[in-house]
Amino acid sequence: MRKQKPMSFEDLLKDLQGQNEVPEDPNFVPLDKLFNESFMRKYSAFGSFDEFLEKGNFQAKTREDIQNIPDELFDRHVQRETSFADWEAMLAASNQEYKPKE
Repeated sequence: MRKQKPMSFEDLLKDLQGQNEVPEDPNFVPLDKLFNESFMRKYSAFGSFDEFLEKGNFQAKTREDIQNIPDELFDRHVQRETSFADWEAMLAASNQEYKPKE
């Protein structure tokens, strides 16, 4: 059995501060960029994704926050306030239309 190399104080400190986490996905697109003003105005009466969330009384800043909203509630809000049938359709369209600036 091999002994594990002891962790340096600096590595331990980084680990405790959460800095040794897996690097962010390079393909990750922030919500405000994915659901930009152009997209929101095209498919809803809102100028931003934040306005859309506020209208539904949702407190969400991250994708994880959105995933924690009950599907039925969020799908109903999407259907009522956009031209999409549900969240999955809205997300798919935004991913397809998103063009990163080069």
